[in-house]
Amino acid sequence: MFVLEVDSELKLALIEPSFAKQYLDIVSSQQTYLSRWLAWPPYAKTEDFFLRFIRKSLLDYAEGKSMTCGILYQDNLVGNISFNTINHSLKMAEIGYWLSEVHQGKGIITRSVTKFIDIAFTDFGLEKVQIAAGVENQPSRSVCERLGMKLEGTISHRENLNGRIIDHAVYGLLKAESEY
Repeated sequence: MFVLEVDSELKLALIEPSFAKQYLDIVSSQQTYLSRWLAWPPYAKTEDFFLRFIRKSLLDYAEGKSMTCGILYQDNLVGNISFNTINHSLKMAEIGYWLSEVHQGKGIITRSVTKFIDIAFTDFGLEKVQIAAGVENQPSRSVCERLGMKLEGTISHRENLNGRIIDHAVYGLLKAESEY
């Protein structure tokens, strides 16, 4: 297993097939919570759903298009973080994440995103990272603001979340304007 250590209690592990059952368990027990800001949980009903996701994610990683990691808190899989897209010609990546409800409020996402920003700027040689969050998703917006990301704008009617059309707040951070 390829693992990046964030700190003594937090690690990010490149996604692997053994995560499928654990992802299913989390999503099955927290579907309503996760569906508030994610479109896919209503469709995640089988382990095979996650195995397909993992295979696609690993292929995209091998092709340099994205990187998806499981979030391990105290050695338990509790969520997911990824470079949803890596655009090498623009030297930019978009970060996405989700975390089980019971692990909210522990700084897990802030620390994980900080590590991903470091990877983007230091290891991948990118110049910008971006996060798009639902306008009303204050916890995600707070992560962006805590990390010094700038609100670049709002995109209306950006996503259909299971019948609810939402706007996105788009945050960006340039390497040249950051501490990385």
